[in-house]
Amino acid sequence: MTSLTELIPAPLSVSTWGERTFVLDGDTTLTAGPGVGSAERWLRTTLQAATGLPLGQGEPGPPGRAAENAIELRHDHRLPPGAYRLTVRDDRALIAGGDPAGVFAGAQTLRQLLGPDAFRRAPLGRADWKLPEAEIQDRPRFRWRGLMLDVARHFMPKEGVLRQLDLMAAHKLNVLHFHLTDDQGWRIEIRRYPKLTGIGSWRARTKIGHRASPLWDDRPHGGHYTQDDIREIVAYAAERHISVVPEIDVPGHSQAAIAAYPELGNSDVVDTASLTVWDTWGINPNVLAPTDDTLRFYEGVLEEVLELFPADAGPFSPFVHIGGDECLKDQWRDSDTAQKQIGTLGLADEDALQSWFVGHFDEWLAARGRRLIGWDEILEGGLAPGAAVSSWRGYFGGVAAARAGHDVVMCPQQYVYLDYRQDAGPDEPVPIGYVRTLEDVYRFEPVPSELTGEEAARVLGTQANVWTEVMEDQGRVDYQTYPRLAALAEVAWSDLPAPADRDFAGFERRMTAHYRRLDALGVAYRPPTGPLPWQRRPGVLGRPIDGPPPHQ
Repeated sequence: MTSLTELIPAPLSVSTWGERTFVLDGDTTLTAGPGVGSAERWLRTTLQAATGLPLGQGEPGPPGRAAENAIELRHDHRLPPGAYRLTVRDDRALIAGGDPAGVFAGAQTLRQLLGPDAFRRAPLGRADWKLPEAEIQDRPRFRWRGLMLDVARHFMPKEGVLRQLDLMAAHKLNVLHFHLTDDQGWRIEIRRYPKLTGIGSWRARTKIGHRASPLWDDRPHGGHYTQDDIREIVAYAAERHISVVPEIDVPGHSQAAIAAYPELGNSDVVDTASLTVWDTWGINPNVLAPTDDTLRFYEGVLEEVLELFPADAGPFSPFVHIGGDECLKDQWRDSDTAQKQIGTLGLADEDALQSWFVGHFDEWLAARGRRLIGWDEILEGGLAPGAAVSSWRGYFGGVAAARAGHDVVMCPQQYVYLDYRQDAGPDEPVPIGYVRTLEDVYRFEPVPSELTGEEAARVLGTQANVWTEVMEDQGRVDYQTYPRLAALAEVAWSDLPAPADRDFAGFERRMTAHYRRLDALGVAYRPPTGPLPWQRRPGVLGRPIDGPPPHQ
């Protein structure tokens, strides 16, 4: 049994009644009211596997309480969306939620209360499954609580993605921003354009470490998700009340697509037919040609993407991310085709050309009941009407977007880029960027202080970004992501004070219990004392940046 003071993310309030406990046994039942079956299915499957208890179907209890020796899940319209109330008293437990997502969040808390062994996939032989008698009232601070997972730089097999969804659910996160395409690989099957995966999903070799490193892995690297894989991932996420937001990157970060279909590139400037899927890192100069033919091609891509990611699979499922970041415009400046397009459209410059490109897909998606979201570079040349912004280069993009009436997801690199190194020590593997410790993430505040109340309401929430250039396998992703994602989860969910007033020492104490949960889940997190010997990468060049990051 876990102490009521060891929960992560921290709940809004906890009330207790002495030291009594509800002991689960072979006669304990599990039942659910109308509309909350997904939480019941998840809780039954999870607890039966971990405890070995049958948890048979029970009968509903009287109003306001579960039946005796029962766990019951119910919808309570008096609670706001996402909120829950977990009451354990008199040998019974009732989870009431304002909607199915709230009930599911309450089920996650109940699992934590049963102790770390409840996170295992098979019973260890223990019989003392106890819940402390208490009432927990809780609700999320932000609607968007996310993780951006880059599977383009290093492919993550489907089973790894499903595992990450389970880990997200355990931390009450509800948006997977799924980065599916980039210069280094195209990861989603598009039947209309089979060469996107036939050619674009693998590269001949891979740079090891930072792009200045002399080291190479000469094995071909690649992989992609079939359309049925994507449907499975989306359905698996929906069962866990997680929306999957796909990212199809345009007009930059597109060399893998150009390698598959050279006509997509600026062929009047560079020999696009000679391009291959990129095998190193950085900002790539080979960007899409800003032509009507390119627009038609990506409309075909997005038609299949919309079918695979239905708008009704979660509250943020209508969103489609189109990237828009780090689009170098040198080829457009040198391209007669691009310059003619600027003239034909009556545009001011190349920045306006990118805005036209983004604006086209904003209108195209809106006409199909969808919403475009992109990185904050889509502000350049004018923000597309109706678009939302992922503010990554700092706070300034999110501030500008919110003031212009656009929704924002705050994910500034200075706080929540989890590829950044976690310590300045010499053993930190492939050190990238600024030092961003567990405490740094815990003190991150998603809402900039300069926003008014109306502008602040435009902040949908926050997410951590996991870019995988130097994360070649699941263990490396685990190491960079955890435990810092637990801190981000609390920032996104809990009603915390101002950053300087947050009780980081208390969070560290609660993490002591949480590490045992992560151990049970098989997560190869970074220990608080530093990397284990096999987590180090001696001799692999990184790109560390000294000093504190700028606050923008």
